[in-house]
Amino acid sequence: MTALRGTLAALSQYPSAIAGLAIIAAMVLFSIYTVIAIPYTEAVDKWRGGEGIWLENPRTAKPKWYNLFPGVNLPETITMGPAGESDEVSVQKERKVVSEEMTDVITTFTFDYTADDFPQEISLFLTSEHEQKRPLVSLTWLTPDGREIRITDVTVEGPVTVRFSQEEELERRLDGVRAEVGLFADPASPEDDPRPLKGTYQLTAAGLVFEDDADVDARLVVYGQVYGLAGTDHLRRDLTLALMWGMPVALAFGLLAAVGTSVSTLIVAAIGVWFGGIVDATIQRITEVNLILPVLPILIMVGLFYSRSIWVMLGVLIALSVFSSGIKTSRAIFLQIKESPYFEAARAYGAGNFRIIFLYLIPRIIPTLVPGFVVAIPSFVFVEATLAVLNLGDPLLPTWGKVLSDARVNDALYQGNYYWVLEPAALLLLSGLGFAMVGFALDRVFNPRLRDL
Repeated sequence: MTALRGTLAALSQYPSAIAGLAIIAAMVLFSIYTVIAIPYTEAVDKWRGGEGIWLENPRTAKPKWYNLFPGVNLPETITMGPAGESDEVSVQKERKVVSEEMTDVITTFTFDYTADDFPQEISLFLTSEHEQKRPLVSLTWLTPDGREIRITDVTVEGPVTVRFSQEEELERRLDGVRAEVGLFADPASPEDDPRPLKGTYQLTAAGLVFEDDADVDARLVVYGQVYGLAGTDHLRRDLTLALMWGMPVALAFGLLAAVGTSVSTLIVAAIGVWFGGIVDATIQRITEVNLILPVLPILIMVGLFYSRSIWVMLGVLIALSVFSSGIKTSRAIFLQIKESPYFEAARAYGAGNFRIIFLYLIPRIIPTLVPGFVVAIPSFVFVEATLAVLNLGDPLLPTWGKVLSDARVNDALYQGNYYWVLEPAALLLLSGLGFAMVGFALDRVFNPRLRDL
């Protein structure tokens, strides 16, 4: 405890170390929150659920904070329907008896549109309750300037989705203009440069049911161009989920890889130095062979021909990193320490070989290797992200590398979806910066020759 307090006191003299510790602490706390708030199975199910789960999200929408830039006023997604949203006050539903066999079920959606651009698309989700005779629903659109536009008529049996952009008759009524543009366009704006008409819009879904207990429920979604804190991808998935879960995955992978590699390297180097002879020679030859092996191509081969599980990749990475250049460095230090009279005394009172190795030899150099261990963590995080970018990451987990891979495959940068690349890249850089600042400060604390630099 005394040594730990002394180390922390020494670190407090370096502002960069304090900033790095703050970044690491924030990442750890946020990772704990993420694992508790969104359990692993729930996160995997959501991420792999595709559009079925994210049906009401816009596709490749920018984050909401994009609207904070000066002069930017992109539309947000408007959702109205019988599911308890805050917009439910603008939904009115009434029943009118037409005859003994027919009843009108009229749902009216009213909303204000104040954005400077058009929505991505418009969808109406219909569900019905009936026994034999299917309800008939007629859709009518009312603009702020009083124009009434007939959308379509649809027979409802079970869940039915009406996508306005796919209604060919509606497009003909709008003179070939896409529905999400034609329904919102200001008639006074030029045809080659349409502008949205701001004001109050209304959609009326007039359902006709033919049974006493029959009913029709409707849910309207006007898809915006911005969504959530992180935006969405090509499958409408909220990128916040991947950015949140990417943090605990990155920390776990980096920490486990760094611990496994550092501990294994120390043990192997200490055993070789202490026993010497053929044991040390064998370890050195294995290390020299392993140093010329390309780690990344081997991991790529494992991903292609065996498994892309993140834990398999972690095990292979640790195995390839044990006999690394760290063994040479540790061996040089152990050779100096081994000649100390301290170890001759340990032999004299009968301490066994492995007792000397694990209790006396290895602990003597741990402080000098702590900075390298801390700096190694983000390097392993980048390896996991690199594998994911190459489409060799774990297919189940939502990670930062997976987000970057999807962005690359779908040409996010070429299409102007910079958020899709910048958000995970910024988190990767931030994590690397935090560990690097702490590692460099620790190097100065444990290496007196660097303190005055």
